[in-house]
Amino acid sequence: MQPILKFFEVVGSGVSLLLRTVKALPSLPHQLPRFIDQCFHIGYATLPIVAILSFFIGAVLALQTGDSLRSYGGINNFIGSIVGLSLCKELGPVMTSFLLAGRVGSAMTAELASMKVYQEVDALTTMNIPPERILVLPRITAVLAMMPLLTIVSIIIGWIGGAVVCQYISFIDLSPSIYWRNLQESLTVNSLVDGLVKAEIFGFFVVLICCNIGLRTRGGPREIGTSVTQAVVSSMVFILFADYFITKALL
Repeated sequence: MQPILKFFEVVGSGVSLLLRTVKALPSLPHQLPRFIDQCFHIGYATLPIVAILSFFIGAVLALQTGDSLRSYGGINNFIGSIVGLSLCKELGPVMTSFLLAGRVGSAMTAELASMKVYQEVDALTTMNIPPERILVLPRITAVLAMMPLLTIVSIIIGWIGGAVVCQYISFIDLSPSIYWRNLQESLTVNSLVDGLVKAEIFGFFVVLICCNIGLRTRGGPREIGTSVTQAVVSSMVFILFADYFITKALL
Protein backbone atom coordinates (compact mmCIF):
# COMPACT_ATOMS: atom_id res chain seq x y z
CA MET A 1 0.00 0.00 0.00
CA GLN A 2 2.84 2.37 0.85
CA PRO A 3 4.48 2.23 -2.64
CA ILE A 4 1.10 2.99 -4.25
CA LEU A 5 0.56 6.01 -2.01
CA LYS A 6 4.09 7.21 -2.72
CA PHE A 7 3.50 6.83 -6.47
CA PHE A 8 0.36 8.96 -6.37
CA GLU A 9 2.14 11.49 -4.16
CA VAL A 10 4.90 11.86 -6.74
CA VAL A 11 2.38 12.11 -9.59
CA GLY A 12 0.40 14.72 -7.69
CA SER A 13 3.48 16.80 -6.97
CA GLY A 14 4.42 16.60 -10.66
CA VAL A 15 0.99 17.84 -11.75
CA SER A 16 1.19 20.65 -9.18
CA LEU A 17 4.66 21.61 -10.43
CA LEU A 18 3.39 21.65 -14.02
CA LEU A 19 0.46 23.91 -13.13
CA ARG A 20 2.74 26.36 -11.30
CA THR A 21 5.13 26.33 -14.25
CA VAL A 22 2.33 27.08 -16.71
CA LYS A 23 1.24 29.91 -14.44
CA ALA A 24 4.75 31.37 -14.69
CA LEU A 25 4.72 31.21 -18.50
CA PRO A 26 4.20 34.99 -19.01
CA SER A 27 7.58 35.58 -17.37
CA LEU A 28 9.39 33.58 -20.09
CA PRO A 29 10.67 36.67 -22.00
CA HIS A 30 12.48 37.71 -18.82
CA GLN A 31 14.09 34.25 -18.63
CA LEU A 32 15.67 34.48 -22.08
CA PRO A 33 19.33 34.09 -20.91
CA ARG A 34 18.40 31.00 -18.88
CA PHE A 35 16.36 29.67 -21.81
CA ILE A 36 19.32 30.05 -24.20
CA ASP A 37 21.68 28.44 -21.68
CA GLN A 38 19.36 25.45 -21.32
CA CYS A 39 19.00 25.18 -25.10
CA PHE A 40 22.78 24.94 -25.35
CA HIS A 41 22.93 22.40 -22.53
CA ILE A 42 20.12 20.25 -23.94
CA GLY A 43 20.82 20.67 -27.65
CA TYR A 44 24.42 21.40 -28.56
CA ALA A 45 26.02 19.53 -25.66
CA THR A 46 23.90 16.43 -26.34
CA LEU A 47 24.37 16.43 -30.11
CA PRO A 48 27.69 14.49 -30.33
CA ILE A 49 26.49 11.45 -28.39
CA VAL A 50 23.17 11.50 -30.27
CA ALA A 51 25.04 11.53 -33.59
CA ILE A 52 27.37 8.68 -32.64
CA LEU A 53 24.63 6.46 -31.25
CA SER A 54 22.27 7.15 -34.16
CA PHE A 55 24.89 6.34 -36.79
CA PHE A 56 25.60 2.93 -35.29
CA ILE A 57 21.93 2.16 -34.62
CA GLY A 58 21.21 2.78 -38.31
CA ALA A 59 24.25 0.71 -39.29
CA VAL A 60 23.33 -2.25 -37.08
CA LEU A 61 19.69 -2.10 -38.16
CA ALA A 62 20.71 -2.25 -41.84
CA LEU A 63 23.18 -5.04 -41.12
CA GLN A 64 20.67 -7.20 -39.28
CA THR A 65 17.94 -6.51 -41.82
CA GLY A 66 20.25 -7.37 -44.70
CA ASP A 67 21.28 -10.60 -43.02
CA SER A 68 17.64 -11.56 -42.42
CA LEU A 69 16.53 -10.76 -45.98
CA ARG A 70 19.38 -12.26 -47.98
CA SER A 71 17.98 -15.78 -47.65
CA TYR A 72 14.84 -14.63 -49.48
CA GLY A 73 16.78 -13.32 -52.47
CA GLY A 74 16.24 -10.11 -54.35
CA ILE A 75 14.41 -8.15 -51.64
CA ASN A 76 17.40 -6.29 -50.18
CA ASN A 77 15.92 -3.24 -51.89
CA PHE A 78 13.49 -2.96 -48.99
CA ILE A 79 16.26 -2.28 -46.47
CA GLY A 80 15.95 1.44 -47.12
CA SER A 81 12.26 1.35 -46.31
CA ILE A 82 12.71 -0.69 -43.14
CA VAL A 83 15.59 1.41 -41.81
CA GLY A 84 13.89 4.67 -42.76
CA LEU A 85 10.56 3.95 -41.09
CA SER A 86 12.07 2.30 -38.01
CA LEU A 87 14.32 5.26 -37.28
CA CYS A 88 11.71 7.85 -38.13
CA LYS A 89 8.80 6.47 -36.13
CA GLU A 90 10.46 4.56 -33.28
CA LEU A 91 14.20 4.34 -32.79
CA GLY A 92 14.99 8.00 -33.47
CA PRO A 93 12.65 9.57 -30.89
CA VAL A 94 13.02 6.77 -28.32
CA MET A 95 16.83 6.65 -28.32
CA THR A 96 17.11 10.44 -28.36
CA SER A 97 14.81 10.56 -25.33
CA PHE A 98 16.87 7.90 -23.55
CA LEU A 99 20.00 9.97 -24.12
CA LEU A 100 18.17 13.05 -22.89
CA ALA A 101 17.25 11.24 -19.68
CA GLY A 102 20.75 9.88 -19.12
CA ARG A 103 22.78 12.86 -20.25
CA VAL A 104 20.62 15.89 -19.40
CA GLY A 105 17.97 14.59 -17.01
CA SER A 106 20.52 13.23 -14.55
CA ALA A 107 22.40 16.54 -14.51
CA MET A 108 19.18 18.51 -14.00
CA THR A 109 18.12 16.28 -11.12
CA ALA A 110 21.53 16.51 -9.46
CA GLU A 111 21.60 20.31 -9.78
CA LEU A 112 18.08 20.87 -8.44
CA ALA A 113 18.50 18.26 -5.70
CA SER A 114 21.71 19.96 -4.55
CA MET A 115 19.96 23.33 -4.50
CA LYS A 116 17.11 21.81 -2.48
CA VAL A 117 19.37 20.02 0.00
CA TYR A 118 21.54 23.09 0.58
CA GLN A 119 18.44 25.30 0.97
CA GLU A 120 18.98 27.46 -2.10
CA VAL A 121 15.43 26.70 -3.25
CA ASP A 122 14.13 27.73 0.16
CA ALA A 123 16.05 30.98 -0.15
CA LEU A 124 14.28 31.73 -3.45
CA THR A 125 10.93 31.07 -1.83
CA THR A 126 11.84 33.35 1.08
CA MET A 127 12.60 36.14 -1.40
CA ASN A 128 9.17 35.57 -2.97
CA ILE A 129 10.70 34.15 -6.18
CA PRO A 130 8.80 31.05 -7.34
CA PRO A 131 11.44 28.34 -7.95
CA GLU A 132 9.54 26.98 -10.95
CA ARG A 133 9.82 30.37 -12.67
CA ILE A 134 13.62 30.34 -12.93
CA LEU A 135 14.46 26.66 -12.39
CA VAL A 136 11.76 24.72 -14.26
CA LEU A 137 10.21 26.97 -16.91
CA PRO A 138 13.45 27.61 -18.89
CA ARG A 139 14.25 23.90 -18.89
CA ILE A 140 10.82 22.76 -20.10
CA THR A 141 10.60 25.38 -22.85
CA ALA A 142 14.17 24.64 -23.93
CA VAL A 143 13.52 20.92 -24.28
CA LEU A 144 10.40 21.61 -26.35
CA ALA A 145 12.53 23.75 -28.67
CA MET A 146 15.48 21.33 -28.93
CA MET A 147 13.88 17.88 -29.08
CA PRO A 148 12.58 18.18 -32.67
CA LEU A 149 16.01 19.30 -33.87
CA LEU A 150 17.84 16.54 -31.99
CA THR A 151 15.39 13.94 -33.26
CA ILE A 152 15.69 15.05 -36.89
CA VAL A 153 19.49 14.95 -36.64
CA SER A 154 19.26 11.48 -35.05
CA ILE A 155 17.02 10.17 -37.83
CA ILE A 156 19.14 11.57 -40.68
CA ILE A 157 22.43 10.32 -39.26
CA GLY A 158 20.84 6.91 -38.65
CA TRP A 159 19.81 6.81 -42.30
CA ILE A 160 23.37 7.64 -43.31
CA GLY A 161 24.68 4.82 -41.11
CA GLY A 162 22.34 2.40 -42.85
CA ALA A 163 23.41 3.66 -46.29
CA VAL A 164 27.10 3.14 -45.46
CA VAL A 165 26.51 -0.45 -44.38
CA CYS A 166 24.37 -1.23 -47.43
CA GLN A 167 27.08 0.04 -49.76
CA TYR A 168 30.18 -1.53 -48.19
CA ILE A 169 28.97 -4.85 -46.74
CA SER A 170 29.48 -7.46 -49.42
CA PHE A 171 26.46 -9.71 -48.75
CA ILE A 172 24.11 -6.70 -48.95
CA ASP A 173 25.75 -4.80 -51.82
CA LEU A 174 22.97 -2.26 -52.24
CA SER A 175 23.77 0.92 -54.13
CA PRO A 176 23.10 4.23 -52.34
CA SER A 177 20.73 5.38 -55.08
CA ILE A 178 18.45 2.35 -54.62
CA TYR A 179 18.66 2.65 -50.82
CA TRP A 180 17.70 6.33 -50.79
CA ARG A 181 15.02 5.95 -53.45
CA ASN A 182 13.32 3.13 -51.56
CA LEU A 183 13.61 5.07 -48.31
CA GLN A 184 12.08 8.16 -49.91
CA GLU A 185 9.21 6.20 -51.45
CA SER A 186 8.25 4.61 -48.13
CA LEU A 187 8.30 7.77 -46.02
CA THR A 188 5.42 10.18 -45.65
CA VAL A 189 4.99 13.47 -43.85
CA ASN A 190 2.86 11.64 -41.26
CA SER A 191 5.77 9.30 -40.49
CA LEU A 192 8.01 12.24 -39.61
CA VAL A 193 5.25 13.99 -37.67
CA ASP A 194 4.60 10.83 -35.63
CA GLY A 195 8.26 10.66 -34.63
CA LEU A 196 8.45 14.35 -33.72
CA VAL A 197 5.24 14.18 -31.68
CA LYS A 198 6.70 11.29 -29.69
CA ALA A 199 9.96 13.16 -29.18
CA GLU A 200 8.16 16.26 -27.88
CA ILE A 201 6.04 14.24 -25.44
CA PHE A 202 8.98 12.18 -24.20
CA GLY A 203 11.26 15.20 -23.81
CA PHE A 204 8.62 17.24 -21.99
CA PHE A 205 7.87 14.54 -19.44
CA VAL A 206 11.53 13.57 -18.94
CA VAL A 207 12.35 17.14 -17.90
CA LEU A 208 9.20 17.41 -15.77
CA ILE A 209 9.96 14.13 -13.99
CA CYS A 210 13.59 15.06 -13.37
CA CYS A 211 12.75 18.56 -12.10
CA ASN A 212 10.01 17.22 -9.85
CA ILE A 213 12.19 14.53 -8.29
CA GLY A 214 15.08 16.96 -7.88
CA LEU A 215 12.93 19.54 -6.09
CA ARG A 216 11.44 16.84 -3.82
CA THR A 217 14.84 15.73 -2.53
CA ARG A 218 15.31 15.74 1.23
CA GLY A 219 18.36 14.86 3.31
CA GLY A 220 22.01 14.98 2.29
CA PRO A 221 24.45 13.97 -0.47
CA ARG A 222 23.35 10.33 -0.44
CA GLU A 223 19.77 11.38 -1.21
CA ILE A 224 21.03 13.44 -4.16
CA GLY A 225 22.45 10.29 -5.74
CA THR A 226 19.26 8.39 -4.98
CA SER A 227 17.18 11.11 -6.63
CA VAL A 228 19.35 11.03 -9.77
CA THR A 229 18.95 7.27 -10.09
CA GLN A 230 15.21 7.49 -9.47
CA ALA A 231 14.78 10.26 -12.04
CA VAL A 232 16.67 8.45 -14.81
CA VAL A 233 14.95 5.11 -14.18
CA SER A 234 11.50 6.73 -13.93
CA SER A 235 12.09 8.67 -17.15
CA MET A 236 13.13 5.58 -19.09
CA VAL A 237 10.21 3.54 -17.78
CA PHE A 238 7.85 6.35 -18.75
CA ILE A 239 9.33 6.52 -22.27
CA LEU A 240 8.81 2.80 -22.86
CA PHE A 241 5.35 2.82 -21.28
CA ALA A 242 4.16 5.89 -23.20
CA ASP A 243 5.71 4.74 -26.48
CA TYR A 244 3.34 1.78 -26.71
CA PHE A 245 0.19 3.81 -26.12
CA ILE A 246 1.26 6.71 -28.35
CA THR A 247 2.13 4.28 -31.15
CA LYS A 248 -1.23 2.56 -30.76
CA ALA A 249 -3.03 5.92 -30.84
CA LEU A 250 -1.18 7.03 -33.99
CA LEU A 251 -1.87 3.85 -35.97
